Amino acid sequence: MVTPHEPKQDRSRATRQRLLEATIDCLAEFGWAAATVAVVAERAGVSRGAAQHHFPTREDLITAALEYMFDVRDGQARAEAATLAATSGPARTEAVVSGLVESYTSPLFKAALQVWTHAAADPALSERIVPLEAKFGRAVHRRAVEALEIDDSDPVAHHLVQATLDLARGLGLADVLTDDSVRRKLIVQQWAATLHTALHG
Repeated sequence: MVTPHEPKQDRSRATRQRLLEATIDCLAEFGWAAATVAVVAERAGVSRGAAQHHFPTREDLITAALEYMFDVRDGQARAEAATLAATSGPARTEAVVSGLVESYTSPLFKAALQVWTHAAADPALSERIVPLEAKFGRAVHRRAVEALEIDDSDPVAHHLVQATLDLARGLGLADVLTDDSVRRKLIVQQWAATLHTALHG
């Protein structure tokens, strides 16, 4: 049964999503300074008032955008995991490492990087972002463990996964200013082979 409120709720959800996607685009393309509520609202095709109805402050908008980024990335990780079902051995390890690295060279990472950099000098924003990043970090680690099909209670395996995530972030940073794809592909192949040997002997 359709209630009279549903179309309005649908419109509200659609507006909210447009604002979040526009925030990510603005952060990734133009940086922190340009990603104001007014610019985001214009890009999303809504009034500034409508934007502030959903997100009263810029910090509310940015925080929600980070959560949305994580949800998008989590959905991508689930889809990637499904494609690994028929893959095993060194090829699976390389596919996992490659997927992790590519996630840190995406517009989502570039947008998040803008927020982290600003939060480092803004205690109020940092207070919001640090707990979120800790939650995201745990979830990404868990997904990597599941994809690699290893026992995370083994300290060596745990630290190797963490090292892989740190490597992925570092390669993502290297890609921010210049196209680093050729060098990155070689490093992914070498690290995946090393990781597979270390995890599986």
